[in-house]
Amino acid sequence: MQRRDVGGGGEHLAEADLTDRFRTLWDEIAPIGRDDRSGGYLRYALTEPELRLREWFRDQAGRRGMPVTEDGNGNLFAWWGEPAAGGAVLTGSHFDSVPHGGAYDGPLGIVSAFLAVDELRAAGVAPARPLVVGAFVEEEGARFGVPCLGSRLLTGEIAVDRAAGLRDAAGVSFAEALGARPAGARPELVGSFAAFVELHVEQGRALVDGDAPVAVASAIWPHGRWRFEFTGEGNHAGTTRMADRRDPMLTYAFTVLAANKEARLRGAHATVGRVSVEPNATNAIPSKVTGWLDARAAEPDTLTGLVDAVRAKAAERARRDGTEVALTEESATPLVAFDGGLAGRLAALLDAPVLPTGAGHDAGVLAAHVPTAMLFVRNPTGVSHSPAESATDADCAAGVTALARVLEELACR
Repeated sequence: MQRRDVGGGGEHLAEADLTDRFRTLWDEIAPIGRDDRSGGYLRYALTEPELRLREWFRDQAGRRGMPVTEDGNGNLFAWWGEPAAGGAVLTGSHFDSVPHGGAYDGPLGIVSAFLAVDELRAAGVAPARPLVVGAFVEEEGARFGVPCLGSRLLTGEIAVDRAAGLRDAAGVSFAEALGARPAGARPELVGSFAAFVELHVEQGRALVDGDAPVAVASAIWPHGRWRFEFTGEGNHAGTTRMADRRDPMLTYAFTVLAANKEARLRGAHATVGRVSVEPNATNAIPSKVTGWLDARAAEPDTLTGLVDAVRAKAAERARRDGTEVALTEESATPLVAFDGGLAGRLAALLDAPVLPTGAGHDAGVLAAHVPTAMLFVRNPTGVSHSPAESATDADCAAGVTALARVLEELACR
């Protein structure tokens, strides 16, 4: 069996054994929150499935003698080394999912982090500074509407009052789900991190086309979420003449098509994947339609131009339809260029390609405060936020090996 060296720290366990150990650990969490009908996951933040995963996190940390701390915002941190020592290297990701999402988006980074700790220990390597495995809360924003909520709170990028008052579809506030008012910014904790490295399944096909199992991220596109509220006049579907209607569904439908066209013209991305209709009756003209626009682009000016164009077209169509439209920005993340020196250093260390991404991550929030990098693991389908998202056990093992090398480089020298 082939042996692997992590750079002066002795031999690793056999590669085939690492693949088996990945599968064993992965199988512990794979059933949690899976929907039998869709095959996707319903792991919303601070709901029963995600709480079970958080207990699994504590158990895994306990097995490794890694004390777990909380930051008062719902984020968990397992420490190998003394937290007060400073200069810690943080790794990890999140457990929560989008509705009926894939298995790997988020949890792969946490499972891989614990296995990377195992790899270092098996090689006889100990950290020269604290090594921390983190689990961030509400990264997807699927329950409370704001993505990367935990990391935004930790870094002070969202007001505590706003975060505490965010409500899910059942009217439960984030503070109620958390069990307390969130603590908000923790500058002393953030300041104790010398680097953050997040491993994540790739959300595209670049590694498939490039025939590489692992890559290093260069940047995250600027992106955000905007809520369009279209209001008109509810009325009877059978008795209201077409000429007399003030139907907000028409304005909404036009806006979806306009967003698609404007994004294509700019080489950007625009998606309306969520809609709410009132009164939501088959035989009633809607009185209100709410749609959420997810928009992303490679450059900030392109994103601004896209949203402005969609807003203008929606407003013009509303005048023609006799309806009204209001636009509210729910979240916005600027262009994130990961620490160039760190990304280049890791790409050279791993002999890995460097890729940009259009997906948002906690790493994108932390990057404004801590030198940050990301590793991507190949996704053979190229599909994400869907049950079709996947990764082979061999590629996941390669990701663990890569992460272990990175953590050794950053925390153990």
